Amino acid sequence: MVELTRVYHFSAAHQLRNLSLSPEQNAALYGDCHRPHGHNYYLEVTRRDRAVSGAVLAEVDHHALEEVPALRGVITAGESLARAFWRILVPALPAGSLRRVTVVETAKNRFDYEGGERCSKS
Repeated sequence: MVELTRVYHFSAAHQLRNLSLSPEQNAALYGDCHRPHGHNYYLEVTRRDRAVSGAVLAEVDHHALEEVPALRGVITAGESLARAFWRILVPALPAGSLRRVTVVETAKNRFDYEGGERCSKS
């Protein structure tokens, strides 16, 4: 079996906040990341066959992630983005072809998701 991993780039702003918490509670929980800030993200999508649709990038590149309809209600941390992008891509691709979604948030933080409950950070 040959798998293809394609790397995409997008830039977006976000802030980590749980709307059920006060601003002070969000600051205590998320530190400086509770304020609006941005990243130059890399999205790696692994499939069993050919090219990957740009369905995600058209929605997120140069947007505030909290304003993206498909991410409504998602706390936009890297692991949550990996899960959300998986949910967006699964119905857009042939059944069983999506193998892994990786969100690279910084040079030191990458989040791999392969479906199911667990998202790994490295």
